[in-house]
Amino acid sequence: MQLADGSVFRYPEDVDRPTIVLFWATWCPYCKALMPHLQSVLDEFPGQVQVLSLSIRDDGDPVGTLVEYGYDFRLSTAADEVAESWGVKGTPGLFLADTGGRVVFDRMRIPPAPKPDASDAETSMKHYQRAARTAPYWAAQLRVALDELRVRERTDH
Repeated sequence: MQLADGSVFRYPEDVDRPTIVLFWATWCPYCKALMPHLQSVLDEFPGQVQVLSLSIRDDGDPVGTLVEYGYDFRLSTAADEVAESWGVKGTPGLFLADTGGRVVFDRMRIPPAPKPDASDAETSMKHYQRAARTAPYWAAQLRVALDELRVRERTDH
């Protein structure tokens, strides 16, 4: 696939380290809430993990968004065909692949985030409010999977 910087990324051939694959859009409040958590993973493990961000169904400026927030993600714009081939129907699609490109984490396969007892305030929340509560849970589950993967890859070598 063509990356925004002009380079080409071949999946899974170019997966040389654990790779977080994010299907996102600039308009998605859940993506906006999740992305700082993904950057913190990169900051915590410099050079050991990468984020491949694939912009889908987007009429915004994904390049500008990554620059504005200082995210160190590899970016492919207009990745709708890739999303379709991965079975991604909405945003965010969040995956973790091992160094061979095998998917070891899929956000859609984790249990739903725990919710407090339903209240009027909870049911009337806006999407960005729900996203602010949900994204940290997804990020925590991703970190667990990444930790397990790093242990497994260390013991396999």
